[in-house]
Amino acid sequence: MTGSKGLAHQAKVLSEGQIKAALAAATSRDGYGARPERDAAMILLSVRGGLRAKEIASATWSMVTGSDGELTDTLALPNVASKGRRGGRMVPLAQDLRRALAALYGDGKPAGEHVVLDLRGQPMRPNTLAVWFRRLYAGLGFEGCSSHSGRRTAITRWARGITTAGGSLRDVQDLAGHADLSTTSRYIDQNPDAQRRVVMLS
Repeated sequence: MTGSKGLAHQAKVLSEGQIKAALAAATSRDGYGARPERDAAMILLSVRGGLRAKEIASATWSMVTGSDGELTDTLALPNVASKGRRGGRMVPLAQDLRRALAALYGDGKPAGEHVVLDLRGQPMRPNTLAVWFRRLYAGLGFEGCSSHSGRRTAITRWARGITTAGGSLRDVQDLAGHADLSTTSRYIDQNPDAQRRVVMLS
């Protein structure tokens, strides 16, 4: 996807306010959410972990637990769970994502091998998960948002903060699991305010 036409059709990046609204709606026992703990983990795997719908659906507890069965602070995603173009990747767990996974993991005896299960206790299909996100965002009036919005949001935030953390876009590329840096760059949302500030400082 290249050029201005391709960029115009990309899923919209979510603001922090939109993320909070989505979490509130999806985890309300009296509202949208059928399984609040699962739904919070799904949203945060998307917006904090930068996972695709297929990757969220493929995530298993063995990817986020050690040999002792305890939750770790990293998600080890093999290439079989993603697009299979690289040798997998390691994604550090943001604090709110780890808390959501801990709440879903409970006493260490989850209902199934997969992190995300449907209401019948079966692994959720990627297409079903994508529809879930689309309905959630549409219900909140978030135009142009889809399951890919979370991934774009995560990659954009990583890109904006990586130099402060002492890294570079190569690190963002690695976190995203992209084979080519040009692919990563297409995920990053533009920031006109930052552009103006950097010009004024030069």
